[in-house]
Amino acid sequence: MNENRIPRRPPGPADAHATNASTSSAADWGLLLLRLTFGLLMAAHGAQKLFGLFGGGGLTATGQAFAGLGYRPGKVFAVIGGGSEFLGGLGLALGLLTPLAAAALIGTMINAMVTVTGAHGLWDEDGGVEYNVCIAVAALAVAAIGPGRLSVDHYLPWGRGGWPEAAVALGLGGVGAAVTLGL
Repeated sequence: MNENRIPRRPPGPADAHATNASTSSAADWGLLLLRLTFGLLMAAHGAQKLFGLFGGGGLTATGQAFAGLGYRPGKVFAVIGGGSEFLGGLGLALGLLTPLAAAALIGTMINAMVTVTGAHGLWDEDGGVEYNVCIAVAALAVAAIGPGRLSVDHYLPWGRGGWPEAAVALGLGGVGAAVTLGL
């Protein structure tokens, strides 16, 4: 520590308010940026599976791919997987029902890790779980932090985030994955 620094005055109440307001505003805008980017990209992945948009195969091709992974009937599981990505992504982007949106994405990524990427190690370049882990953890983090003030949930009772919301997201995501994998 530099002993020659000019001492600063102790912060007063006005300083604390300004700091909290700017930090809060930056955090809310940062969460909005994260939610929009992450949520809309996940919704686009779902749209590929469901509607064939953005170069996706649509339900028929996705259903065949799911059947090849052991999900039968493949088309039904394509609707479940694509719907989870599409609706979970839109929910996260809007900050609407955030714990449930996060749960949908967490459950989908657990399924992907168990059936597709888990046998290939960690790194994405080898076909591993890296990408799936990042998606699941990002969804869980948004549920834990909360969607911020720039969200639909901000006006609803569960829009604050915290351990209960994170537990709901992780618990429902895990149960959803277990049910889907067990079918």
